[in-house]
Amino acid sequence: MTPTRITHLIGHSLWEGTAERTSDVYDPATGEVTGALDLASRELVDEVVAGAAEAAKVWGSMSIAKRTRVLFAFRQLLDERKGEIAKTIVAEHGKTYPDAIGEINRGLEVVEFACGIGTILKGGHNENVSTNIDAHSLLQPLGVVGVISPFNFPAMVPLWFTPVAIACGNAVVIKPSEKDPSAVNLIADLWREAGLPDRVINVVHGDKEAVDALLENPTVKAISFVGSTPIAKYVYETGVKNGKRVQALGGAKNHMLVLPDADLDLAADAAVNAGYGAAGERCMAISVLLAVDTIADELIEKIKERTATLKIGQGMGEGVDMGPLITGAHRDKVKGYIDAGVAEGADLVIDGREGEWEGGSKEGFFVLPTLFDNVTPEMSIYTDEIFGPVLSVVRVHSFDEGLQLINDNQFGNGTTIFTNDGGAARRFQHEVQVGMVGINVPIPTPMAYYSFGGWKDSLFGDTHAHGMEGVHFFTKTKAVTQRWLDPSHGGLNLGFPQND
Repeated sequence: MTPTRITHLIGHSLWEGTAERTSDVYDPATGEVTGALDLASRELVDEVVAGAAEAAKVWGSMSIAKRTRVLFAFRQLLDERKGEIAKTIVAEHGKTYPDAIGEINRGLEVVEFACGIGTILKGGHNENVSTNIDAHSLLQPLGVVGVISPFNFPAMVPLWFTPVAIACGNAVVIKPSEKDPSAVNLIADLWREAGLPDRVINVVHGDKEAVDALLENPTVKAISFVGSTPIAKYVYETGVKNGKRVQALGGAKNHMLVLPDADLDLAADAAVNAGYGAAGERCMAISVLLAVDTIADELIEKIKERTATLKIGQGMGEGVDMGPLITGAHRDKVKGYIDAGVAEGADLVIDGREGEWEGGSKEGFFVLPTLFDNVTPEMSIYTDEIFGPVLSVVRVHSFDEGLQLINDNQFGNGTTIFTNDGGAARRFQHEVQVGMVGINVPIPTPMAYYSFGGWKDSLFGDTHAHGMEGVHFFTKTKAVTQRWLDPSHGGLNLGFPQND
């Protein structure tokens, strides 16, 4: 088939120019090139930012009531069209259709939050802060803000930033991942239907040249970024050097500590869901399981039993639990980590380098669920963010040893503990040096309109607009987790977890 042209959405119109450079977009389930993406030059980015700055003046001066009406209309359209957007995500990212619907629903939470922005934008007044002096505070839009979003959540992450920025009166320029760009175009066009003025939202596709243009353009006042830690640090340092507010969320190596008193069935369900959901391409995925040695063998057996029931295949397939990885290069990288784990002496319990899947083709970018035992902290499969369906079991002797390993890790995004001991849970909550903490839940992610952020090398920059250096504490009962069991095919549903 001839690849479809994918281009920039500048305000309400597709770009009509000719790109000097393009990039291939793939169907990860087949390995086929399905799209040809125009890559923006620095000059084009600067032109788009200039137009956005003019639009911001008009939009920022509109009443909150008028802005809110647009937000409500957008919310309705997004809810009605989420099926179409989800299919696009499956086609370009590879995740399953239920998982894609789940990420859009998490984005909808922020849209709904932004619909009530009026109560948050109220200023303040204090009398006599000093003798006969009153103080007034006003909240005003910045102007033009930029969003640089990752491939693993092509809809959710832009929806976590953009609705709030627009509700506050700003114009937005989004630079989505070049690997799965089309979902953002679809979402941005819904703003047009909702009545948003022209050029208040813009989509420019590109690579480092477009990123640097946003980071260095003085008209862009703030940048929000999600991606790997090296790039997050680069975005933060470059943006701040150019006078911007920057929030940059980086990588992760999330640990799950399982104590001897834990419900091992619950812990095994959680390990499979959090380790293999979305093929491990979640910043909140659990990639390290710290098992106290007295229960490690039993827990590993339970994980093996559950993993054997998973259905791997093309994301639109009936009952499929896990799809492919995003690109062939990433597939090869993940397989390289599996090779390294074997070479470094870890025990390969489940080998995901070979196997069968349903739908797609043999050229698809699949790596099957992989499980290592007896992993040690110096191995690369422990130290590096693999971003694939590779779960590493590290055996520890005690709660204290597990806690120390988590606190010694360079990342501090999310962690969770499985235990029935309330004292151990409370101590873990207060002593672990990680941004988001779960108790008996597989993925400690808050509702999207609460703060989301990590510590250490998982977060750089200004956290006030979205992320926040703090600890979140979540708990769910076994009954809730059991709802994720899918009896229709005897396996586990690895779809995006929903907070009911």
